[in-house]
Amino acid sequence: MDTSFWHCFLVFVILYYLAKYFIGVNRNLPPSPALSLPVIGHLYLFKKPLHRTLAKLSNQYGSILYLRFGCRPVLLVSSPSAAEECFTEKDIIFANRPRLLAGKHLGYNYTSLVWASYGDHWRNLRRIASLEILSSNRIHMFCGIRVDEVRLLCQRLFQGSKGGEYQIVDMKSIFFELTLDVMMRMIAGKRYYGENMAELEEARKFKEIVTETFQLSGATNVGDFLPPLKWFGLDKTEKKLVILQGKRDKFMQDLIDEHRRIRIDSACKDQGRTMIDVLLSLQETEPEYYTDHIIRGMMQVMLSAGSDTSAGTMEWALSNLLNNPKTLVHAQAEIDINIGQNRLIEESDLAQLPYLHGIIKETLRMYPADPILVPHESSEKCTLGGFDVPRGTMLLVNMWAIQNDPKLWEEPSKFKPERFQEVEGERDKYLLLPFGAGRRGCPGEGLAMRMVGLALGSVIQCFEWKRVSEEMVDMSEGTGLTMPKAKPLLAMCRPRPIMVNLLSQL
Repeated sequence: MDTSFWHCFLVFVILYYLAKYFIGVNRNLPPSPALSLPVIGHLYLFKKPLHRTLAKLSNQYGSILYLRFGCRPVLLVSSPSAAEECFTEKDIIFANRPRLLAGKHLGYNYTSLVWASYGDHWRNLRRIASLEILSSNRIHMFCGIRVDEVRLLCQRLFQGSKGGEYQIVDMKSIFFELTLDVMMRMIAGKRYYGENMAELEEARKFKEIVTETFQLSGATNVGDFLPPLKWFGLDKTEKKLVILQGKRDKFMQDLIDEHRRIRIDSACKDQGRTMIDVLLSLQETEPEYYTDHIIRGMMQVMLSAGSDTSAGTMEWALSNLLNNPKTLVHAQAEIDINIGQNRLIEESDLAQLPYLHGIIKETLRMYPADPILVPHESSEKCTLGGFDVPRGTMLLVNMWAIQNDPKLWEEPSKFKPERFQEVEGERDKYLLLPFGAGRRGCPGEGLAMRMVGLALGSVIQCFEWKRVSEEMVDMSEGTGLTMPKAKPLLAMCRPRPIMVNLLSQL
């Protein structure tokens, strides 16, 4: 290349940084890392896991940051006061979703509950989720399914321990299959795991779809921020998303068609039996709106949001207990005192088990299922913390950073469930937001807390647990939307002697 090219390139770089500087000064933008490169912006700074990288940037530059993810302006929030402002005073402004590849393909072109922008359509979907599917009455109606599946899990662990000896168990798979079966029985009235499961090949495909969904979802697909990679075919993510959505669509449509046939053939339509039945009932009254497209989207949101997240929380919680055996003993003692050994724990008992509740909340604090909340986007220009925020800015709230900030939490790296017993009811709620907040907060929080509480409480009540070796359980974080463990949890368990008679009756 001749020297004129390099002269032009040098002039471009100088003009770029001068424009960036003067625009930032004139618009009172939040602080930003000094070097934002042409085209890629601040993407060069990122390493996995992303929530830790963003936390370091916040520690260095401030709790409200302005970043460039390639072509996208991004507002990074890492303090409870800023999060509160986002989800209260500015809640409507930040109620939109950015148009990312996951929303285009897995969110039915931004029309599903998770990815739809704020407006009449989203409000209607939210109403259906909150009142028709995840209301207190509906969750209570499905209580028997959760109890049944947790009992089957305990039976499975009991039968695997021959002669009361310790057995090594893959708890990641155990918890994952538990939550998938619970959600699928609630959604479609069928289960995929256990002795009476459907065909093995169908179960394998089902698990593969859910796992792949979480691997490909999220806000970190490079093609979302560097469009030229898509234009020149250098980013393969979109092709993978298209293939995945095809599999998801077929799986869900087969379930809808099956239920539709049953409803047609049945003389008595039990409209409240499953979530699909509820949605098909709505379709019969308003077929133009409640299309199969809308029903599939709602089913997929319920399945994704209610399975892997809860299973991951259980796995992290049990890992913490194995590394803190005194905490495990304390939890078993609480259950023994309040429940006894003559019956198994029920969901109605959870309110009388504050230490178990503390274990769950401490796990969600240290290892939130959504460490960086699902991204929001500003629908208009606003101010936050005294800084200007342009319209169309993507908002990332780093809940992991807030919930593990040593300025906000005493010894945040230590697992201390008792911290929630000591301050329950007094702590600023914006210090702990594992389910988000505001209009776009997760409507399934009640279901998740019941599921995790019942399952974790049951395995603590019924079994003795220990690590597979003298080494501590590896607590490294893996990559993915829901912050999985880098190494799946293997644990040793055997029935508690005082529970053998009760377990033998399952």
